[in-house]
Amino acid sequence: MAAKLPSSGALPEGQHAGCDTSGLILVHRILRWLYRELPLLIREVDAGDVERAAIVGRYAHLDFYALHMHHETEDIALWDRLTSRDPGCALHVDQMRAQHAEVAAQLARIEPQLAPWVATADAGLRDAFAGDIETLRDTLAAHLQQEEDDIMPVAGVVMSQQEWDWMEKHTRETLAAHRKELGKDVMALQVGLLIASVPEGEREEWMRENIPAPIRLLYLLLMKRKYDQAMRELYPDRPVPEMV
Repeated sequence: MAAKLPSSGALPEGQHAGCDTSGLILVHRILRWLYRELPLLIREVDAGDVERAAIVGRYAHLDFYALHMHHETEDIALWDRLTSRDPGCALHVDQMRAQHAEVAAQLARIEPQLAPWVATADAGLRDAFAGDIETLRDTLAAHLQQEEDDIMPVAGVVMSQQEWDWMEKHTRETLAAHRKELGKDVMALQVGLLIASVPEGEREEWMRENIPAPIRLLYLLLMKRKYDQAMRELYPDRPVPEMV
């Protein structure tokens, strides 16, 4: 069934302009961390080590999926709405659309390289793969910064909290719907990465304010263990690099 598209133009009845966009900063921290770490992990795989290539490759696939999903969600929820409510934002929105298209084009070059490298752990394929991801990393870094500077302030004024929250709901539902493809630990990875994106001294309070009590309990009892196992798999011989 196709996802119901959020409306643009006027605010829905009963909703009010003004929303807290700070959650996007956490998502951007995760993306910056993923694409900073991924080429390093790939370059560390020894030539011919197909077992390790398979492990890193699985997380590479998840990273690519996450970026596609994040940008597709923004394409649905943000651009038409922002330009209809604040026409002065149109130039920045056009830049965002163009940057999303460039990221998609780079992913289209990168993703077909994954399976051949995983199958062979070939050093030449590895280095070309990592190099293209590093180019994407730099493209993404510039895009995320401009989005924070030029888009988030406008969204915070013209969108309702319900409209903003739809993006998180859509992301959660999409991941849940694709658990068979992505792995049963994908929800634990999502929650664990979100928690890791919050400075350590603020995490307990952030969890109380942003994660419902039943989910917090589930995370502590089950999901945290799955997240920790995933991080040990990625970083078997050193601490997990800090996100913030």
